Amino acid sequence: MNKQTKKMSLTSRVLLGMFLGIVTGFAIRYLFAEDGFVNEYLVHGLFDVGGQIFVATLKMLVVPLVFVSLVCGTSALKDISTLGRLGGKTLLFYLGSTALAIVLAMSLALLVGPGKGADLSSAASFTAKEAPSLGQVIIDMFPTNPVSSMANGNTLQIIIFSLLFGIAISLSGKAGERLSFFFRDLNEVILKLVALMMNLAPYGVFCLMAKLFTTLGLSAILSLFEYFFVLVAALLIHALLVYTTLLKVLSGLNPFIFLRKMEDAVMFAFSTASSNATIPVSMETASRRMGVDNKIASFTIPLGATINMDGTAMMQGVATVFIAQAFNVELTLVDYLTVILTATLASIGTAGVPGVGLVMLAMVLNQVGLPLEGIALIMGVDRLLDMLRTAVNITGDCAVTCIVAKSENALDEARYNDMSAGQEEETIRFSKSN
Repeated sequence: MNKQTKKMSLTSRVLLGMFLGIVTGFAIRYLFAEDGFVNEYLVHGLFDVGGQIFVATLKMLVVPLVFVSLVCGTSALKDISTLGRLGGKTLLFYLGSTALAIVLAMSLALLVGPGKGADLSSAASFTAKEAPSLGQVIIDMFPTNPVSSMANGNTLQIIIFSLLFGIAISLSGKAGERLSFFFRDLNEVILKLVALMMNLAPYGVFCLMAKLFTTLGLSAILSLFEYFFVLVAALLIHALLVYTTLLKVLSGLNPFIFLRKMEDAVMFAFSTASSNATIPVSMETASRRMGVDNKIASFTIPLGATINMDGTAMMQGVATVFIAQAFNVELTLVDYLTVILTATLASIGTAGVPGVGLVMLAMVLNQVGLPLEGIALIMGVDRLLDMLRTAVNITGDCAVTCIVAKSENALDEARYNDMSAGQEEETIRFSKSN
């Protein structure tokens, strides 16, 4: 059994953990629903504690990884003007893919009509959190206290400070060179820590899935089947067709290799439903598996986890059409264009707001005069859809990263095409005799 486990790849082990977790969750829900011991000590005890610890350890790595890797990447830039070009390309690709995503989602929703005949008269009320203005978002990007920004996990502020710190190192001569060597060594240690956490992932994923599927009922999905189906179909089309087409056309890279190498990151994103928690795995995938230079990946991945919300934007599109049809509200072409523009810009404007998906949806509905009560009904299936949206979001982060890296001649194509690339770095050996 031990030898067989060793032969299994990390992807296979994570997939096995996910499958067993889902089966266990459903089994407990339908066989031991009234068993107090199972619910208290297993579901809300072992599974809850194990899953929360797994997510916490991933989040623990985000701040040091983003800061150290971004400082390494920026300080290695010989021409600081490259940073402006890199930022412009990345932002353009992220916003462009978000606009494309919401157009696809709304088109599919209009074609299927998931809200026709739905009865939302009994929908519960929903109170939306207020989103900051775009001007306030720009102001809030610049930290007054970088230590506080790191303590609070404010990704945009960490990115800004890291960029400025890295630039200062590159301009500091001998002193900067000594500090740069230190950060490169520190980056290698942190990446090894990421590899260590990834090897524990199958157990964490099992606990998360087991806990989730003891509470996730099929009745909620069935009651909103058409909405659920349309959004899932749109997410899969965007991830499997749109991203791969853009990757092939804009970089010439093999999209099938890309999808194969994304397996671990996608499963991490699906399990945690958090783009930020998946940053360490996304960066490891982009740099070590796909051959993207650290100076590109360290910038595009954290930024993408913060502002690239294609999956979330697609939910806005499908939900807007669904709610409009359910309440028999006719939307004009101008309204649809307003939804596209609002959702695209809101992906930046609401980046640091908790419950960002629902905040963005409330903003979109307000813009076109639709009732917010419709949000309360779709919240029943939002947890599972949020997991899928996160998987799509991080797939987009890595696709854009590869495209930008190829355009900057900062991608090792031999490593990209090597299916075993990165596996050696992921292996943790606790004994030299092994």
